[in-house]
Amino acid sequence: MGEVWRAADEVLGRAVAVKLLLGGHADESATARFRLEAQTAARLSHPHLVAVFDFGAWEDRFYLVMELVEGRSLGDLLATEERLGAEQVARIAGQAAAGLAAAHRQGIVHRDIKPGNLMLDAEGAVKIGDFGIAQFVDDPSAALTTTGQIVGTSLYLAPERALGRTAGAASDMYSLGCVIYQLLLGEPPFRSDTATATLYQHVDTAPVPLRQRGVALSPAFDSYLLGLLAKQPENRPSAEQVADWFQNDAWRGQAAPMPMYAPTAPPAAPSVPYASAPAPAFRPSPTPASAQQADGMTTYRLPQAGGHRRRPADRSAPVRRRTGAREAIRRRPRVASAIAGTVAFLAAVYLGMSLFSPDSGSADTPGTEPPASTGPQSPAPDQPAQNSEDDGDDEQD
Repeated sequence: MGEVWRAADEVLGRAVAVKLLLGGHADESATARFRLEAQTAARLSHPHLVAVFDFGAWEDRFYLVMELVEGRSLGDLLATEERLGAEQVARIAGQAAAGLAAAHRQGIVHRDIKPGNLMLDAEGAVKIGDFGIAQFVDDPSAALTTTGQIVGTSLYLAPERALGRTAGAASDMYSLGCVIYQLLLGEPPFRSDTATATLYQHVDTAPVPLRQRGVALSPAFDSYLLGLLAKQPENRPSAEQVADWFQNDAWRGQAAPMPMYAPTAPPAAPSVPYASAPAPAFRPSPTPASAQQADGMTTYRLPQAGGHRRRPADRSAPVRRRTGAREAIRRRPRVASAIAGTVAFLAAVYLGMSLFSPDSGSADTPGTEPPASTGPQSPAPDQPAQNSEDDGDDEQD
């Protein structure tokens, strides 16, 4: 896109980077468009984005004043190291995706993600540069590119862009996938003798999984990278999803934690909302489900009987009863009362018979004679008829 110079900000007394864009003879329309794109890029503020401080034109060439990153680009890193380890690549990918997510939320698409535009500062943090400028350079009205030229390196160009379609946020994610692939393997997923043949590979050829190419990588990481390189833009994850995925160590392929098991209430005792429904005969205690159901027991709150005031201390005391034993609890007092009543009745009958029955021993006492009767002897009012017959037999004897 241009030349980058190290410069000194004489007003604020700091070192900055000045980028002179290629091209010349900028007209008023191009100047207005560049001003708009530079202002848009200057609004971005994120730890993983190179900040834009100023812009303008000098000798018919546009320039940007940007944050100076003391470090090297990923392109320089690949020139000295053949490939990087999965740990380092995951950290770079997560930070780059976080920076892209911040820009995409503002509606800004980079359009030229490649190792040369991803910087590493002195602490090893990722900084993405040239946001918004690629779109300006690709605009025919800017007169900085020839008609029909596609801005962007063919090694990292998304399939939809190779077909001449408009770049979107998913296009940046495909380019980032190509960069990650190259960091792990040492070469991009597609490379041919000519740029045109490389573009055809982006459109038609499926990428080879890195594990098949001898890269020590978890299956989760390998599969997720293939998702970033999907041919259709809608099949790729968003920048925010990629940032979250790499930052929570999902790339290691570790199993997700098992969800906590919460036992459900038995069908015989359906739960009733505590505050919305009328009070049932037994009101469920407002405790968590895990506390209500334990070892087959259910916690209930006893109802307040009419006309009987419960003690305040017992209002909140839960009574534990088995779910299916409510009817048995009600029957137990009735059965006990019936048995006690029967026993009392039988005891009363037995006592009455003992107290009020006649003394049969007087008829057999020697020296006494039965009273004479002038007619048929009738039984005494309190004596059974059988005793009369017995007396007659004694007289005959």
